[in-house]
Amino acid sequence: MTPGEIVTALVRACEARDLDRACSLVTDDIEYDNVPMGKVYGPEGVRKVLSAGVTQEATDIEWRVLEQVEQGDIVMNERVDCFLVNDTWIEIPIAALFKVRDGKICLWRDYFDLDTYRKQRAAQ
Repeated sequence: MTPGEIVTALVRACEARDLDRACSLVTDDIEYDNVPMGKVYGPEGVRKVLSAGVTQEATDIEWRVLEQVEQGDIVMNERVDCFLVNDTWIEIPIAALFKVRDGKICLWRDYFDLDTYRKQRAAQ
C-alpha cells in the first residue's frame, strides 16, 4: 500500500472502531499527538485514545476526508470527524499530518480546535 492508502485504511478502521486493525497500521514507537490534548506513544497509547471519550459514547462514527495529499512518506488530510452522541452529531474539523515508515504510520498529528468540540458537547 502507498502511504496515502495506509492512512485511508487507518481512517476506515477508526470509523469502524476496529482498534486491532487501526493499531496494526502503526509502528511500535508511533507518536500520536492529538494536539490540544497531548501525545501518546505506541499502539496501546493509540488504542487508549481511540477507545475513550466521545468515541466511546458515540453510537455512530463517520470521518469525512475532504482533501488528502501525499508526498513521499508524508500524508496530510483535512477531515471532519463526526460522532453521533445522544442523537446529535458532533462535528470536529481536523487537519492531520501522518508520516509513514516501512509501511506503517510512525507519526500522527491531529490539529483541531478544542473549543469547537466543547461548545457542541455543552449544547447537548
